[in-house]
Amino acid sequence: MGAILSRAFRRDGHNVVLLSRHPDKSKEHAVRWDGRTLGSWTQELDGADVVINLAGRSVNCRYNAENRQEIMQSRVDSTRAVGQAIARSTNAPRVWLQASTATIYAHRYDAPNDEITGIIGGAESNVPDTWRFSISVAQAWEQAVADAGTLPRTRTVLLRSAMTMSPDRGGVFDVLSGLVRVGLGGQAGDGRQSVSWIHDTDFVRAVYWLIEQKSLSGPVNLSSPNPLPNTEFMRELRQAWGVPIGLPATKWMLEIGAVFLRTETELILKSRRVVPTKLTQSGFAFQFPNWLDAAQDLRARWRK
Repeated sequence: MGAILSRAFRRDGHNVVLLSRHPDKSKEHAVRWDGRTLGSWTQELDGADVVINLAGRSVNCRYNAENRQEIMQSRVDSTRAVGQAIARSTNAPRVWLQASTATIYAHRYDAPNDEITGIIGGAESNVPDTWRFSISVAQAWEQAVADAGTLPRTRTVLLRSAMTMSPDRGGVFDVLSGLVRVGLGGQAGDGRQSVSWIHDTDFVRAVYWLIEQKSLSGPVNLSSPNPLPNTEFMRELRQAWGVPIGLPATKWMLEIGAVFLRTETELILKSRRVVPTKLTQSGFAFQFPNWLDAAQDLRARWRK
């Protein structure tokens, strides 16, 4: 997500400064920070127009004790540090866009989750402990923003993002497309779980929109208005690639595969039926609201 935004901002002529633990490895203007403590990096926030914090250890791993600690602390510590830096700024940024996740919502089939009536997860029955852990991380992440206190000169937005689909290698679209092309792109589990997603073009456009729309603050869902069941999602992805058949994977097959791939099945089995009410009510129009059109565009760009 950071790479997608950085490319877009630079393409449009903006001055972008990256905060990085390894600035010497970056080809762009990068400043060192540890993601925990205040330091000279805070000078970059003072006078900036916009601060976007996407820091956090990847959740594409097994949720053992060590990884859980890193997932939690990397998000909470970095968010608190950014909040403290903004609070101490002489010329505070006008907007703070803070990453969150659509995973904060409950696993459900009956109705969509939006920012107004959506159900925050954690109390569902018969869901794995790993799912509850992800929700606790999301809640602690957003609480870290609240802990920053009132920032009178800075509007704060929580980006409850669904899966961002881009043609980048190693991204979600790339991985799923790889399965499709070798005939393994069938439904996962019972296929009823909703897949929430957003095309990378709309992700960038939505971020620009949030920067400019002064009326928007607090949690905002960044997702297509049309989530769809996993069965339909995978069928349309196969259609985009011209692959007629995809072998399904049962829940137990996915659990075994997740162990070998060092990941968790939550990423594919939880029903994330998320809709972007705040965006649409504010007048934002999606360029790619439907998955088949989005997948066809992404496939064409992937091939290039």
